[in-house]
Amino acid sequence: MSRAVLWDLDGTLVDSEEYHWQSWEHALGLDGVQVTYEQFKSTFGQRNDRILRGWLGAESTEERMSRIAEAKEAEYRRLAQVHGLTPLPGAAEWLVRLHADGWKQAIASSAPRQNIEVMLRALGIAQYFDALVASEDVTKGKPDPQVFLAAAARLSVTPAHCIVVEDASAGVEAARRAGMRCIGVSRTTTLGADVFVRSLEDVPDDAFERLIER
Repeated sequence: MSRAVLWDLDGTLVDSEEYHWQSWEHALGLDGVQVTYEQFKSTFGQRNDRILRGWLGAESTEERMSRIAEAKEAEYRRLAQVHGLTPLPGAAEWLVRLHADGWKQAIASSAPRQNIEVMLRALGIAQYFDALVASEDVTKGKPDPQVFLAAAARLSVTPAHCIVVEDASAGVEAARRAGMRCIGVSRTTTLGADVFVRSLEDVPDDAFERLIER
């Protein structure tokens, strides 16, 4: 029976936080807006439209949000291409192992598709994924389960045979709502996932197999 691992990208497979912060500062500065690092951290991993509505309030017109978001993502891609990206510890090893063991794998992210494609090329891991689901492919962000259900559908794998790997509580909740098991990984917070680790290097060798068998 087919089985799959659905990966979040930012913060899970790669530490891209600094590039996102720099690119938000750049794009917002062009529009005369400032936010604190704490405001940025509290929204990390959310969809741009949700982030900007919170930051801009009554001034969050569709045209303005689109302009700022496009400037932000263009600057993010530039930083990733110029300076490169490195997989988080254990990430590449798990991708290779799961691929060799016959697992289907997909990216299920709140990032725009163009960003995901740039990041996967920079990381050198694009060949391990059978599907990509990006912000353009869904209408609701995490904790809504839509992104994970869409990824499962593209892989033709039932939710019960999918395992999500996530670094944020909203993603863990989205996995639960999708009827999927979840491995949570975070260096800074504790997540209520089925399996929780501080690093992908700490995931037990049999963790994926055991979660599918539950």
